[in-house]
Amino acid sequence: QVQLVESGGGSVQAGGSLRLSCAASGYTYSRYSMGWFRQAPGKEREGVATVSSDITYYADSVKGRFTISQDNAKKTLYLQMNSLKPGDTAMYYCAAAVSLWVRLNPADFNYWGQGTQVTVSS
Repeated sequence: QVQLVESGGGSVQAGGSLRLSCAASGYTYSRYSMGWFRQAPGKEREGVATVSSDITYYADSVKGRFTISQDNAKKTLYLQMNSLKPGDTAMYYCAAAVSLWVRLNPADFNYWGQGTQVTVSS
């Protein structure tokens, strides 16, 4: 059974940093695409950063500020978030996709964590 557990969310001031972690279990981690998504109140879920077939993809809004990485041995996905803005406030979700040819579309991802809240104040 695939399980994804996020951690590392919290409240920070604009300009601050956070690092999110996603611990994966129940499947062969390296054979899946992985990604971070977020959803703010009243908005649709959107792709933030994903890694698929060793290629990383970023939403334009986070390029240059966020970095996705992973440790296959630890089966853990990370999202380093720097220069945070109030507009980054959302619930952040980790997700896994069976396909190795995905980008930032949430519909392409099969498994989801419960989310971790990120709040950025001005």
